[in-house]
Amino acid sequence: MTTSELTPPQAQEETAGKTGREGSGRRRMLGAGKQLHAGPLTYVVLAVFALVSLAPLLWTVVAASRTNARLAQSPPPLWIGGNLFKNLETAWEEAGLGTAMLNSTIVAGTITVGTVLFSTLAGFAFAKLRFKFSNVLLLLTIGTMMIPPQLAVVPLYLWMSELGWSNQLQTVILPTLVSAFGTFFMRQYLVQALPSELIEAARVDGASSLRVVWHVVFPAARPAMAVLGLLTFVMAWNDFLWPIIALNQQNPTVQVALNSLGTGYVPDQAVIIAGALLGTLPLLIAFLLFGRQIVGGIMQGAIKG
Repeated sequence: MTTSELTPPQAQEETAGKTGREGSGRRRMLGAGKQLHAGPLTYVVLAVFALVSLAPLLWTVVAASRTNARLAQSPPPLWIGGNLFKNLETAWEEAGLGTAMLNSTIVAGTITVGTVLFSTLAGFAFAKLRFKFSNVLLLLTIGTMMIPPQLAVVPLYLWMSELGWSNQLQTVILPTLVSAFGTFFMRQYLVQALPSELIEAARVDGASSLRVVWHVVFPAARPAMAVLGLLTFVMAWNDFLWPIIALNQQNPTVQVALNSLGTGYVPDQAVIIAGALLGTLPLLIAFLLFGRQIVGGIMQGAIKG
């Protein structure tokens, strides 16, 4: 029945219904393009969370700028003092942080590149390739995460000594180039983020396995690789147990070098905290430089997913 065949009330009701539906559709389309704006309460909550998160760092700066005697007084200082640069210089010289920073950069950078590369390749194999005993190997890989690393310290040290690598950086780098957590993390990400149709299409076009990995797997895995790289770099930079066993004070990483600041009959807590602040600065700089790219990569992967 057409609109012309309807009685005037019926025609008016149908026309009004169509107009209402079209208007609501246009409002939804216009609303979809608008950007949501936060209210004042949102900014207050975010500011409170930001202050709470920055409180340990701010206290580190305050403590590093005071003397050991002032830190022992009550109430503790709440504002930056005048000894910050003096304590930083003392910590830098006493701990030999110049060499330690270079060693930690080499160690953490190499471990990060190796972990991200090998974890992505292994995660792709477990996620998209079919081979015998794949599930068993995946379970064994995950099972290694349940073994405390302290149990491997003695045999690992004996192995490195047999290789003649005592007190050398490769002693710290080699055992951590492959990560069970990284493999599992990349496997779980690639299962959802990498469609099997893309791999099949690349193989139909004649792409080799290396080209499939380079042109299909790596672009799809880039957001997860960025997150894994940041986590691995932070863990490698802050690692203390194995470096303190494998290295000495002549060739230390940052955490091993900072351990030398706590010696003495009365340790200077202000100098120790100043050294800890120096050891944290490279991580803060790395996050400030690459944090936007990492967050952008995560959001890009979430939108594509």
